[in-house]
Amino acid sequence: MGTNYYRIPTEAEMEAKRRALVLKMSIVELTPEYIEQRFATPIKDSYDYESPWDRFTHKTLIHLGKRSGGWKFCWNFHDNKYYSNKEELLAFIRSGRVVNEYGEQQPVEEFIEMALDWGEPDGLVVNEEYEKQKLAENSNTYIHGPKYWDRDVDGLRVSSSTEFS
Repeated sequence: MGTNYYRIPTEAEMEAKRRALVLKMSIVELTPEYIEQRFATPIKDSYDYESPWDRFTHKTLIHLGKRSGGWKFCWNFHDNKYYSNKEELLAFIRSGRVVNEYGEQQPVEEFIEMALDWGEPDGLVVNEEYEKQKLAENSNTYIHGPKYWDRDVDGLRVSSSTEFS
């Protein structure tokens, strides 16, 4: 069992998003067609649609990573969408607030310290050594291969996946 952590916007950022949502909803057309579309409008240069609520919630809950007993903290780099190295990651975290999967706010610096220290120095990492060890323990173990191994980014354990549970 582990705990997931997320970056959420500051109160000021959320207040600005709320004002924009209220303004948008105050001028929205209440036609049957628009209601049926859930007030969604086309996204420029795309075939997709976006509702005011989609806009309000966009980038409000960004998964940072997960801690699990026996493992090093596992960071989620989202295919480098928000950050691509340790320095950018820490700046991104510090630009907002941190909550765990239970909605409990974590002091940002305490979270950073915990995550950087979690499982150090010898916590588990999914890599060739780990898979060889698992195979030696049980010949029925499925070997995923290098595509699924964790990456090392500036000394951080970074998941090869962006989907966590």
